[in-house]
Amino acid sequence: MSAGSDGSERLRFRDPERARLLAAALAGIVDDALRARNVDRLAIMHVCGSHEQAISKFGLRSLVPEKLDVIMGPGCPVCVTDMPEIDEAVALADHGITVATYGDMYRVRGSGRSLADAHAEGAPVEVVYSVSQAVELARATDGEVVFFACGFETTAVTTAAALIAGVPKNFSVLSAHKYVLPAMEVVAGLADSRIAAFLAAGHAATITGSAIFEPFAQRHGIPVVVAGFEPLDVLAALVKAAEMIRDNDARVFNMFPRCVTTEGNRPAQERLWEVFELEDGGWRGIADVPAGNIRLRPEWRDYDARARFAALHSEARPSLEPEGCICGTIMIGRANPVDCSLFKKTCTPQDPVGACMVSSEGTCRIWHEYGGLPVLQASR
Repeated sequence: MSAGSDGSERLRFRDPERARLLAAALAGIVDDALRARNVDRLAIMHVCGSHEQAISKFGLRSLVPEKLDVIMGPGCPVCVTDMPEIDEAVALADHGITVATYGDMYRVRGSGRSLADAHAEGAPVEVVYSVSQAVELARATDGEVVFFACGFETTAVTTAAALIAGVPKNFSVLSAHKYVLPAMEVVAGLADSRIAAFLAAGHAATITGSAIFEPFAQRHGIPVVVAGFEPLDVLAALVKAAEMIRDNDARVFNMFPRCVTTEGNRPAQERLWEVFELEDGGWRGIADVPAGNIRLRPEWRDYDARARFAALHSEARPSLEPEGCICGTIMIGRANPVDCSLFKKTCTPQDPVGACMVSSEGTCRIWHEYGGLPVLQASR
């Protein structure tokens, strides 16, 4: 906090002195936690590309104790969109159906080609910035328009809201939306998992509320801290997570109360589950995630591209990453981008091999832009 011009207190989230104080506190707490756990290292996983952007852009790992690993998990929705889902979108475009999608998804390859490849060959593909823009595209034409929808529950709410508000009959949705919590279950349930705490994404929790993580924390005995996205948000959340690890306190703590409540946004939740339901499905490079995919309910079948164009879907193919790509291993926290032999060599943002290098929320793309493991010992 700092004083405003009127003498009041105002929030500051990029205060270097406060960051140093938090880093010093974190170092002491981590030492205590290591002794309490009788281990040599600790690992805290966050599951959000926006968290990784803040951590890497502001060099926060240079402030983290050497024995604490801050790892990004499956927090990039474009990266975890499965190859068969992309193949479906490409097949629709190949049959002359306009496919509208977000820019990050445009360049991600399926088992063979990307929507960008299909577009280069003459297929009708449009890049949009929102579902409402895709709806307007459908209103402006008599042809069929399919919105290839990706993103976690936060983005799925906007897709649901558009359908509830009313869309033209030539509009449908090919949903590749994903639900984050089941993927956290997969990571926490790995036999050799060393994750001692999770940082949950504040924007998703704005919709779901923080209470949604409580059964998970109790079941796995792992603390969950809901965190915001400014540098001090992240550092403060790491301090709290380390305290909870030290104290063996497997609960949920909300460190983003300016946006997140216990119950979340109830009207948004109602709209989300009015349109969508959960089903099992593949997450690229990870696994089949039980209840991990967000799909349209049967009542919305008329606007479900999978139902409307079933005959045009490509045959399902194995979800195999390109040779040498370790995106899946990175997304479950078992490797970093620098462990990949392709990183910054044959795999770059200009010519990406794996999905983690395409999206602005992908770990490899972020590390390529900012670096992920800065060595700034002298500044501590």
